[in-house]
Order: sequence, then structure tokens, then C-alpha cells
Amino acid sequence: MASTLKSAPTITVFRGSKNLGAYVWSPFVTKLETRLRFAGLAYRTDAGSPKSAPRGKIPYMVISEPNSSALATSLADSGLIIEKLKGNGYLHDLNTGLSPVQKAHDMALIALLEDKLYFYQVYERWHENYYIMRAKVFGFMPYPLQVLVGLLAYRSMSAMLYGQGTSRFSVEEISAFRKQIWESLDALLVVSKRNLSVHDDSPFWLLGGTGPSEVDSVLYAFICSTLVCRAGPESRMIVKGFPALLDYAERIHNRYFPDYAHWE
Repeated sequence: MASTLKSAPTITVFRGSKNLGAYVWSPFVTKLETRLRFAGLAYRTDAGSPKSAPRGKIPYMVISEPNSSALATSLADSGLIIEKLKGNGYLHDLNTGLSPVQKAHDMALIALLEDKLYFYQVYERWHENYYIMRAKVFGFMPYPLQVLVGLLAYRSMSAMLYGQGTSRFSVEEISAFRKQIWESLDALLVVSKRNLSVHDDSPFWLLGGTGPSEVDSVLYAFICSTLVCRAGPESRMIVKGFPALLDYAERIHNRYFPDYAHWE
């Protein structure tokens, strides 16, 4: 079947970091980059800042239509950006060939990562390893300002986590929740790899298909974020203890991100 994708636009992804060729701590940045790379859609990167972001958060994107005199469009929120690019004909829907049940599974796994695991990891980073996070996020500021702004950020994160519900659990309970999620994802990957009988270095996919579904860009992003983030040592240790998770990420890295520095 012939491709119906439009001519490639000029895309700049603002990822909150000037460190080119390296994964960042935010899973949503890597999710967006992974989705673009799955489609072979070229893009540039820049640091940007939440102040200039359309919704006040990283990542965001500026896209210029080819052969158009219209002004470049700014887009925000990784999920909405991907949907917009699919709607504009720049990305295929990876879930087109899935059954209704598979689509529901894909959506549920994305929610497990983005609406559960994300907040458990935010707690680990901002509550259990606050000073590492403060230095990472506000290290460009003079130290007295780091202390002030860091305190405001900590209070904001604490209020968010309490309202969302995560911080109403104990540290031990949150740690157990994180491990349970990673354990379940590793188990799914073990089955997927076995069913596909992958013997070369080709990637295998979470739902067991011959190509990625939408959840694969999210899972890969969360694995990378966990492995490179120094403010989440317990999560990093958990992921490194699951061979299928590491093998899955290694294969995607080698295929789609050979220009990026490998996690340690």
C-alpha cells in the first residue's frame, strides 16, 4: 500500500536541554522523539524553556509546513503533538491494524505508565532525592536562587502529589507500586519476545506484533528516563534487574537512536 504521508515539515523539538545527542530525564521528551523516529520523520532539537512553551511545559514543538507561507505553529503536550501530526498526515497511526481489544490494551498500558508510574517516579525524584533534582533543574541559577526557587518547586510538587493521591501512601508502598509495574511490563516483554522468536538484533514490541504500537514509544521513553536519571536510583536499579526490559530498550536504541549516548 502506498504511503499517504505528506511531505515532511520542518520540525524543532524543544526538550529542555542543550545537551545534544543524549537522553533527557523527562520521559515525555523521549516519547515524542521516539514517535518521530519510528516514522522516520526528521527533526531538530533545541533547549527552549517552560516560559516560552505554549502550555508552560516541556516538551513542545515548532512546526513549519512545507511550501507554505503560513507562520510556524507551536504545539505542546507530547500526546497532543502526536495526535496533531497524525491528523495532519505526517504520522501514521501505529494502532490502525490492531483489534478493538488490542487498542484498549495499548491505551491501558499507556495510562499505567503516564498516569501511575510517572507520579510514583516524580515522588522518588522530588521527595526522596530532592537535592539532586534541584541541582539538575535549577543548577544554572545562583545558589541562593536555587534554594528559593527549589523550595517553591518542592511545595508545588508536594501539593500536586497529595492532590493526585500518590503521597498519601507510605514510601514503602510507593516503592512496591513502582516495582510491581516494572515487573508486569517485563513479563509482557518476555512473552512478546518468545512469541515472535526474535533471534537477530531486531526490536520486539510490547503487544507482540511485528511492528510498534503507540505504547512502545511511551515504554521506551520511560525506560530511558529511568536509566539516565540520577534522582531515581531505586527505579534505575529495578529496571536494571529485568533483562527483558533492558534487551527491549537496547534493541530500540540501536535501531532508532544510534546517534545518542548510551545509558550507563
